[in-house]
Amino acid sequence: MSYTQTKLATELATDEWVTATWDEYIQVTGDPQLENAKCYYYNGHLRIEMTPQGYDHSYDNFSVGTAIAIFSGFRVIPISGLTNCTFRKANEAEAQPDLAFYIGEKAEIIPPDTSVVDLDVYPPPDLVIEIAKTSLSDDIGSKRMLYERLGVGEYWVVNVRRCLLIAFAIADGGSRQITQSQVLPNLPFSLLQKALQRSRETGRSQLYAWLINQIQALGN
Repeated sequence: MSYTQTKLATELATDEWVTATWDEYIQVTGDPQLENAKCYYYNGHLRIEMTPQGYDHSYDNFSVGTAIAIFSGFRVIPISGLTNCTFRKANEAEAQPDLAFYIGEKAEIIPPDTSVVDLDVYPPPDLVIEIAKTSLSDDIGSKRMLYERLGVGEYWVVNVRRCLLIAFAIADGGSRQITQSQVLPNLPFSLLQKALQRSRETGRSQLYAWLINQIQALGN
């Protein structure tokens, strides 16, 4: 299906890649009815995600973000976390990841009053995370290539159904799967996966207390 086969944004197929020019993408995503949608553009295709997010998806989103914030706080690592922020490389690509982080010297590089982050002006995030329940194959496939194009430093996919973390280091326009983060090198993926598993068994306050103890035990 191509964009030119439809007249209204609401007629577009959602949760799949649809052929469109950049101008058509901008026109479609400017529709007020898509204000709460997540929109992506890559390789001459747009993708609109309108599926309501479930409790488990939202819980994992918040839990992973909180774990990174706690870790960064204990390690005194400058960090800026963003939820559903739009990153745009005009005429080429655009993404709205579930979570994104600027880390270290770039933590405060984006002015507070910025709307869409223009990647022709500002650097891409150091870390991007997608929380995947129904979109896993796309998140590790087309979206991974999209983030390669945008030049992010590292890309994580959280498999909600299996409480697993899949991570990729991105460099030179390509990516490779990794078992240890390079942007947060002392934060074990195994700890994050255990946190995801525990989140199915305990309340939030107990989970975060456990995370604090585990991160303290990591030392320096």
